[in-house]
Amino acid sequence: MELDKLSLKELKDLQSQVAKAIASFEDRKKKAAVAKLEEQARELGFSLAELMGTPVVRKRAPATAKYANPANPSETWSGRGRKPRWFEAALAAGRNPEDLAV
Repeated sequence: MELDKLSLKELKDLQSQVAKAIASFEDRKKKAAVAKLEEQARELGFSLAELMGTPVVRKRAPATAKYANPANPSETWSGRGRKPRWFEAALAAGRNPEDLAV
């Protein structure tokens, strides 16, 4: 390839392609290394996260709705976290939480 005969736009395009190829190559090498390390950790009876001290993130299932707004049943609350305004307003109006239960 004769670089001297390429225009500036062609050189910049080539530079962009080379940068993408390098990044892709590095990503493939990292993934292969991680896969190899995970396999070795599994052979020893561990996960790679355990060996690296990485905390395992456990996701909670979404909470089911326990209360619904009588004025708008699409507004619900699971009973976790901050009370919604409609719930507090209903309590202030003299309703019981059982009255708002789904």
